[in-house]
Amino acid sequence: MTDQQLLDRITLDPEVMVAKPVIRGTRLTVEYILNLLGHGETIDDILAEYGGLTAQDIHACLLFASRSLESTDFLLLAAEQG
Repeated sequence: MTDQQLLDRITLDPEVMVAKPVIRGTRLTVEYILNLLGHGETIDDILAEYGGLTAQDIHACLLFASRSLESTDFLLLAAEQG
């Protein structure tokens, strides 16, 4: 599957989840899926919980996040103390 085909699985609609990026045809935000993954859920766990999703939907979330961060600059918010 091409990058564009994966990215086409993500949509933004002002009428759905306040225009947050969601998996097409759902109300599951990219942010929510990434949060699940970040807290240790596996792709299989997520697919078992949300039967209509596919592994490609999860991959689309990861690719969308990666692309979103490409042009982001990060600043150190506070000096580490230690």
